[in-house]
Parts: sequence; C-alpha cells; structure tokens
Amino acid sequence: MRWWEKQIGGAARGRIIALLRRGASTVEELATELGVTDNAVRAHVQLLEREGLLRATGTRQGPGAGKPATTYELSERSESAFSSAYAPVLTALLQILAERMSPEALDDVLRQVRRRHGPAAPEGGSLDARVRAAAKLLSGLGSELDVERTPSGYALCGYACPLASAVRGQPSACHAVEELISAVVGEPVREECDRTSAPRCRFEIVPRSA
Repeated sequence: MRWWEKQIGGAARGRIIALLRRGASTVEELATELGVTDNAVRAHVQLLEREGLLRATGTRQGPGAGKPATTYELSERSESAFSSAYAPVLTALLQILAERMSPEALDDVLRQVRRRHGPAAPEGGSLDARVRAAAKLLSGLGSELDVERTPSGYALCGYACPLASAVRGQPSACHAVEELISAVVGEPVREECDRTSAPRCRFEIVPRSA
C-alpha cells in the first residue's frame, strides 16, 4: 500500500485514484478496469468527491443507448495531497533563501506569500466567529488545533503543524501562517510556536481593544 492510500481509506480508493491520474473516467469504466461492480466503485467515488479529491467534469456516452455517464477527474487539491515532493522541496528552497537573504528580507518574503494566497479582507461576524474561521482554515491545511480563550483574547493551539518539515529548518515559515490568521481575524496575531521537537503551533490573538 502506498503511503497516501492510508490517508484516503485504503487500497481500493487508491486504485481508483491511480486510474484517474491517467485521465478522466466514468464509474463504469473504473469498475471494468478494477473488475468490480459499478455500485462498489460509485460508493468510493461519492466519498472521494465529498472530500474534495475528485470532481465531476462532464458526461460521456457509453456503448448502450442509455443516458450519458458522468466523468470524474482528480481535483487540484488531490495532486498535492498525493505527492511526497512538496515538503522536501519547500524545505530546501527555504534553506537556500536563508543562505542568500538577510533574516529580515526572508521574513518579508514569507509574509508576502500569505498576502498572495490568503483572504483579502477579514471574515465577517464576531471576533469569536472569525477566530474559529481561522481555526477551520488551518485544519483544512493539515493542522490539528484547539481554540482557547486567554485573559487577553484567544489562542490557536496546534498539535500537528502543516509546515512541520519546513519550520524545523526555517522558523520564519511560521510567519506566513501568522499573517494568514491575522488576515482572517482582522486583529494582531503573535506567533508563539514550539519548535523544540515535533513542531506545535501556537498563535496568540490580542484584539486592539483589549
């Protein structure tokens, strides 16, 4: 079993993903390739689609006279999820940048990364709602965290860092996440991450009015 097959629920779904990496297919075509029933494949396809790993792309007329069948392909999100190259490449890139740039310049670059890929304006609603929206966003990126109330505001306390491989070698990578949270909540955020062993995120959110 390949490492990413465990993440998506086993080898059966892994074989479906492997076929779709070669091109769009219908449920019937996948079932024929795998030697199983259409219903067995359909159950896996529906689950993978709900998880955002597959998407319907159109229809294709089968050999019979029935209505066209839906074709499926991998989503953009799935390609990064099934690649083991991103973490080592990002880590090496940050190491090279750190060797060639001042700490201040590298920090500025990482903060600009967030500005390009994060929300342009804060979430609406109360501060509590915005903090929980930031937590949900980080969870979607691979973090495992809790929202805690503090005397001065809130803290996002993580138990699994989505940038763990990168921050071990370049702590400034945490500042991109700090900027991302600040953009969502619309308040100052202070990074207090623990990078002593297995990286654990901690971001303090202190409202300006506090």
